[in-house]
Amino acid sequence: MNSNFWDEVYAKKTENEMSWYQENPEKSLELIREFNLNLNDKIIDIGGGDSKLVDHLLHMGFKDITVLDISALALEKAKKRLKDKINFIQFVASDVTAFKPVEKYNLWHDRATFHFLTKLEDVEKYLQIANESLADNGFLIISTFSKTGPEKCSGLSICQYSESELKTLFGKYFTNTRCFEDAHHTPWNTTQNFVYCGFKKRF
Repeated sequence: MNSNFWDEVYAKKTENEMSWYQENPEKSLELIREFNLNLNDKIIDIGGGDSKLVDHLLHMGFKDITVLDISALALEKAKKRLKDKINFIQFVASDVTAFKPVEKYNLWHDRATFHFLTKLEDVEKYLQIANESLADNGFLIISTFSKTGPEKCSGLSICQYSESELKTLFGKYFTNTRCFEDAHHTPWNTTQNFVYCGFKKRF
């Protein structure tokens, strides 16, 4: 993925002009609550950019959150919005397939980054990095466009996934907890179909 491309996207648009914008990421939060995490557990949000998930996690009482995004500009926007709570957040500008974690996380969350990986070698890198990044018994949430979702996003080709395909791919390292599909309504009232899956790390 190209960081300059995504910086340009974030430079041209406000958060609620992004197709993936959610004021309340309720489906992600639903899965997170099911995992019964400790408020001191470490959470990393992959492709979190300027999304509002971190705001909700902070409101729930979580104190150790990392937001990773390929766009440094997206992270700068988030820093400005969250300036009063910056002590609880680490911001990492990196392509996820080049990410070198220096700590273990209890939850890896990814809504709408994984489906941008269209090469098998990048998918394999992602799976390996996610596994290495998680603590024993850590959890993973993955959300991608479903088989009835868009074929492109921001002009880029993506990979659509079914529940069974995600279970097979992530089953190399993780045990599935559950999957479901959800219709996301964009800020301009179109619908994008997503599939969500929760997993627990095997060790």
